[in-house]
Amino acid sequence: MIIAPKVRGFVCTTAHPQGCAENVHQQINYVRTQPRFAGPKNVLIIGCSSGYGLASRIVSAYACGAATLGIMFEKFAVGKRTASAGWYNTAAFENHIQQDNLYAKTINGDAFSDDIKQQTIESIKHDFPDGIDLIIYSLAAPKRIDAMGTVYTSTLKTIGKPFTEKTVNVLTGEVSETTIEPATTQEIEHTIKVMGGEDWQLWIDALLNAKVLAKGVRTIAYSYIGPEMTYPIYRHGTIGNAKKHLEATASRIQQTLSVIGGRASISINKAVVTQASSAIPVVPLYVAILYKVMKQKGNHEGCIEQIYRLFAGLYTAQVLTFDDKGFTRLDNWELQDDVQAQVKQVWQQINSDNILDIADLTGYRNEFYRLFGFAVEKIDYKAEINPERNIYSLTNTAV
Repeated sequence: MIIAPKVRGFVCTTAHPQGCAENVHQQINYVRTQPRFAGPKNVLIIGCSSGYGLASRIVSAYACGAATLGIMFEKFAVGKRTASAGWYNTAAFENHIQQDNLYAKTINGDAFSDDIKQQTIESIKHDFPDGIDLIIYSLAAPKRIDAMGTVYTSTLKTIGKPFTEKTVNVLTGEVSETTIEPATTQEIEHTIKVMGGEDWQLWIDALLNAKVLAKGVRTIAYSYIGPEMTYPIYRHGTIGNAKKHLEATASRIQQTLSVIGGRASISINKAVVTQASSAIPVVPLYVAILYKVMKQKGNHEGCIEQIYRLFAGLYTAQVLTFDDKGFTRLDNWELQDDVQAQVKQVWQQINSDNILDIADLTGYRNEFYRLFGFAVEKIDYKAEINPERNIYSLTNTAV
């Protein structure tokens, strides 16, 4: 079949296996061009199939030579329905791992569930006798079903009062004003349940009680703060409240892990194009402007560059920036005064007529399509292709 992008709102409902594979190949090649270093040996990535989670898996394997166990919730291809991009990403990653004689195993299922936590524990006991020494928590989900069967749905809204600001239709380039209504108390609570730190804590408790963690284990969760102009919809909105809960959970997990000398930390990362960020009103316009400014300054980074910088800083002498809470600030270049001054200046001027000139909307669109394997160089999108791809560790008993 010929696979073309089908976009509905902020979601692409198709994915291209060759394009996704090329994306993974390029990220692996980037890491291969960087110095290797002694880092974690056995890494668990909860949310491993795209974005920062996928980058963490690639850096663990190709910068440190680590064995990785990845948790994802992705769909395989059926008939004319393509697999999800995360499925194709993972298939491509494991294909490289096999060729390079490294170790990887993937578990596909709902990371919020007790069943997947137990499957993970059994897998660690069988395949990682020395225990896990790094846990990356990088889940981005629209809903969560807890152990009692209660369904929680996350919401992208403000808190307290409506917020009106510029936004952009990424596909058409139309700049307009949008008003986001405030969330109800229940919507705030539900978003915290989905995107907060409760599940991170449950994972750590389960792994610690099962005695599958190495002494000195480190766990890291990823968060975002952003500039003041996006505070009403992000930092001070429902998603920001959930991220604050996630951040506060780090100190509680630190106490939990103290019995084995473990550490819990937060990495505040830079704005990038993800399926989740594309859904947030106002943010795509900000990111398009930010990309233009940072590319001109030569300090733009995507997921793979940031996570390599994070790991190199944590496991070598490379310098990282930390704030007064002890959080790693990979957003330090994004929030530089000169960068934000230029972003604000462009923000005041931008409209539908000049957006292609003063913002990197083309780059934003391309990155959005690349999330799903489209707009990737070297790929013939007019060619017939089989959408089915196997993930080695899901179809074989040994890796």
